[in-house]
Amino acid sequence: MNSDISISDNVLSSIRQITQAIDLHSRYLAKNHGLTGPQLIILKEVERQQDTSVGRIAKRVSLSQATVTSILDRLEKIDYIKRKRSDSDKRKVIVELTESGSKKLKNNPSLLQEHFVKEFNKLLDWEQTLILSSIQRVAAMMRAKNIEAKPLLVSGPISATADDVIEFLHDDAHTGINSKNSN
Repeated sequence: MNSDISISDNVLSSIRQITQAIDLHSRYLAKNHGLTGPQLIILKEVERQQDTSVGRIAKRVSLSQATVTSILDRLEKIDYIKRKRSDSDKRKVIVELTESGSKKLKNNPSLLQEHFVKEFNKLLDWEQTLILSSIQRVAAMMRAKNIEAKPLLVSGPISATADDVIEFLHDDAHTGINSKNSN
């Protein structure tokens, strides 16, 4: 560690690196796969559950039913999912993956949190607990303790389109990254 830089500056730099990694991955998904992180999460959940309900998806991905419905609207417009009434209960709406949605998932776009969870699970229990405690303390110090946050590593509004994410992340003032050099 550079002795000219304080520990607090190193912590803040690390937080910024995490933020930039999230932004870069969100931009990558939007540009290369035409999906946002939440859209990809929901597509993967629909594939996993097959013929599932909106409520079940919302519960499994820790998002509100209204947010999931908004994301499903966008996915339906681009023909990645379809919704239909249940044959057994006409009040229930079933979500299915379309052939286009299945093909999109075969391109294997991955979520940043999938890589994180894989690496995190390699740690010993005490290391995981130490990281959790430290991150919770940092969140409290940044007055973010009472902010409800779903376990999604994405930038921008949760129900944004891929184009919205690209536009959001294109602003160099937001990301601190020269978008011309980050492709």
